[in-house]
Amino acid sequence: MIDVPAGLADRRRLGEDWAAWLDRLPALTSTLLAEWSLRPDGDPLHGFCSLVLPVRGPDGPAALKVSFDGDDESALEHLALRRWDGTGAVRLLRADPRRRALLLERIGPHDLGDAWDVEACEVVAGLYAGVHVPALPQLTTLASVVERDDARLGDLPRDAPLPRRLVEQARSLTPDLLAPGGEDPVLLHGDLHYGNVLAGRSEAEPWLVIDPKPLAGDRHYEPAPMLWNRMDELGGSAYDSVRDGLRRRFHTLVDVGGLDEHRARDWVVVRMVHNALWTIDDARAQDRALERGERDWITRCVTVAKAVQD
Repeated sequence: MIDVPAGLADRRRLGEDWAAWLDRLPALTSTLLAEWSLRPDGDPLHGFCSLVLPVRGPDGPAALKVSFDGDDESALEHLALRRWDGTGAVRLLRADPRRRALLLERIGPHDLGDAWDVEACEVVAGLYAGVHVPALPQLTTLASVVERDDARLGDLPRDAPLPRRLVEQARSLTPDLLAPGGEDPVLLHGDLHYGNVLAGRSEAEPWLVIDPKPLAGDRHYEPAPMLWNRMDELGGSAYDSVRDGLRRRFHTLVDVGGLDEHRARDWVVVRMVHNALWTIDDARAQDRALERGERDWITRCVTVAKAVQD
């Protein structure tokens, strides 16, 4: 039996679905190892909602990933990886979507977390062209997700800890962003940030993306995670504020990625407001006050949304 890492086991506090999956996980992993003729080849790792086990099989080293089966965002990960087929991304070797199990080529272990933020933004923006291929018809559309969240914004109480100006701005931007007649939808990674880019397989492919949360939509939606992650590194001197650092990242992503600045900016605003909304709604659904960490996250969302605007 595989021991579940403590950080992943801690997700048990998130509810009965998590607890049930964590109870099944060791036996499920052992079954997959046996069925796919794999043996462990290192200590288990984890993301927020997945176990990643280094393994060795008939074709050499690989990584077995088993994801939480209650997470809709990862349900179609295998489709994105199969579509990319190793171009700019980790290669998928085998998949069992029903059990949320993937066998991946082994890459890394280093990610972009230690790279200077501008350098990291240049790397990520340079990967956009490879991963933003024509969208698959099976994917959830960005428009459907954004329209749902926009409707929820209309029900947000006026005393919610989110500036009404930003709420109204996000709602006013959404129709234009979703209006037909723009670029054809592409396959979006959905969560492309420093930790989801690992050292690649060769000098010609030094960095590869992992862990997509795929959607079909506008490529300008992609930059926001590179702004809200690693914000604690910004504003370390009197000459460089958090706002300056966020704008530096944003313009690097736009310039290197060949994005339209205004459209990318508008998507950042909408996405950060929606991120804050999810946190507020989670607390409302449980009829409780926001926790300190949740309030800090909402503040981060507001800071990013404001920083990208003139």
